[in-house]
Amino acid sequence: MLDGMDPRPVGMFDSGVGGLSVFREFRRLAPRERTVYFADTAFFPYGPRDPGEVRKRAFAIADRLVDAGAKLIVVACNTASAAAVADLRQLFEVPFVGMVPAVKPAARASRSGRVAILATPGTFDGELYSSVVDEFGKDAAIDRVVGHDLAELVERGEVDTPAAREAVRAALAGPVASGADIVVLGCTHYEFLAPAITAEFPGVSVLGTGEPVAKRACARLAELDLEAPLDAEGALDLIVSGNRDAFLRTLPKLGFAPREAAEAQS
Repeated sequence: MLDGMDPRPVGMFDSGVGGLSVFREFRRLAPRERTVYFADTAFFPYGPRDPGEVRKRAFAIADRLVDAGAKLIVVACNTASAAAVADLRQLFEVPFVGMVPAVKPAARASRSGRVAILATPGTFDGELYSSVVDEFGKDAAIDRVVGHDLAELVERGEVDTPAAREAVRAALAGPVASGADIVVLGCTHYEFLAPAITAEFPGVSVLGTGEPVAKRACARLAELDLEAPLDAEGALDLIVSGNRDAFLRTLPKLGFAPREAAEAQS
């Protein structure tokens, strides 16, 4: 393949709309790339599921994305990254980019030395999270906050509503009162709640991983000479395993134009 001349798509997946927060940043950084996004809504949410079940879904989806011609796959889900990304790299020849909670930059940037990590049980229970905290979180007090029902709100497109405000306030009021000055978003769904968190806690910084992961995906494409042709036009193709219409109804609520769902398929 010639440098910068690989027209194949980038694969990306999550249990629902959450991974679109990564796609949003990836599209901004790599507008020529075509993305095939797999929304596994039939198995949403991944967070409370057994890691073995999440791993099985990740393998099946990776198979589907490889069949679709994916040249690189972004596991745009913290829970699936924790459960499966190491095994995916062993089983498939295509490169994978996974999610890691932003513990390192949060610990460095915190003025109070206290950081709240908002994530799902599946992320907190994974070895990936433990290794990251052990390596980079030693200099900060870490508050683990399970985001009960937050992903469900986002999946319905309720990202800056009274219900969303109430939910983030209930989840984070305790850690913030205890001194946490940074909230790490350890779930791609939660990236869409960043404005609500900032509105409820104006003095708190919010760190997500959408942009760093998108940058890493772009870097890997460049390193492996997999970038799209210079004259390519980017596009978003959607595969939805569950209720396609419900998924498409949510997209405009998250800031995505309806035309971006034009290529959706079951």
